Amino acid sequence: MSRPIVATLDLGAMRNNLQVVRQAAPHSRVWSVVKANAYGHGLDRVWSTLSTTDGFALLNLEEAILLRERGWKGPILMLEGFFHTDELPLFDKYRLTTSLHSNWQVKALANARLNAPLDVYLKMNSGMNRLGFTADRVHSIWRQLRAIANVGQLTLMAHFADAEQPGGIVEPLARIEQAAEGLDCMRSLSNSAATMWHPEAHYDWVRPGIILYGASPSGQWRDIANSGLKPVMSLRSEIIGIQNLKAGDTVGYGSRYRATGEQRIGIVAGGYADGYPRHAPDGTPVHVDGVLTRTVGTVSMDMLTVDLTPCPHAGIGSPVELWGNEVKIDDVASASGTVGYELMCALAPRVPVVLQA
Repeated sequence: MSRPIVATLDLGAMRNNLQVVRQAAPHSRVWSVVKANAYGHGLDRVWSTLSTTDGFALLNLEEAILLRERGWKGPILMLEGFFHTDELPLFDKYRLTTSLHSNWQVKALANARLNAPLDVYLKMNSGMNRLGFTADRVHSIWRQLRAIANVGQLTLMAHFADAEQPGGIVEPLARIEQAAEGLDCMRSLSNSAATMWHPEAHYDWVRPGIILYGASPSGQWRDIANSGLKPVMSLRSEIIGIQNLKAGDTVGYGSRYRATGEQRIGIVAGGYADGYPRHAPDGTPVHVDGVLTRTVGTVSMDMLTVDLTPCPHAGIGSPVELWGNEVKIDDVASASGTVGYELMCALAPRVPVVLQA
């Protein structure tokens, strides 16, 4: 690799994070959510690190098949179910648990020719208003599914929109309880935030996602700083150029940043084509040569610029951490008006990835 930017995945941190989940929800089984190519980490790279999980949850049929071909024999939950009826033979072949959230899916499953019943997660809309049956339909759909020969084990599933808030699950959980009254059913309700902060919603299966990768479901690192969770992905590069500015000199496209006096800046090999957010403002945290400093100027496709005032000894080849252990991905995301999820998922294919055991 000639260009110095590289992403490092700390697999030990990932194993640790799964253990943190187990400790947070000791009486529940765990669906490790690996959608979006394991949140940008690379499903094929990391799934075996999570192989002590109870099951994997994802969206794409291709990724589910990959897990089976790599040797995973445990449960796989398709979070949005099948998108077309002609996928059902593959759900049957690879023994996938399907979510059902629409009438057409119920009908398609009832009419399918399968070798054996499929386990089903009945998706309830608890107020988020994305996918799922409304609360008043849960009982009737449940009875309908119980009468379908192609339905195996049946679980009630829902999602929380505001689980990062202290009282964020009160209303939706009450709605779920009312809808499920009288049903003898397993439940899977808890996303990362509910797994960490709402034990009353753990039930039979929790579905952690972002916390497995060491970032906060609230988007604020301070909320998980004492949790034991560790960042998995680090994005690092080097200084490849130095500029000495005088008062009035500008930096980057649009001349957004203007020096107020003499200032030394470093040019880093890393830009938005690598997955760093183009909209990161001046002052976004970055770690250079062992010192915390800040970005200046507009992020370019292949480069970004940093203030070397706090690190006068930095020069060509000095190490830079864009996010990782020293600069939390949540802090970069927060400064840029987004969330750590997006930055992880945006890691570009051109960035080399190194695995650290």
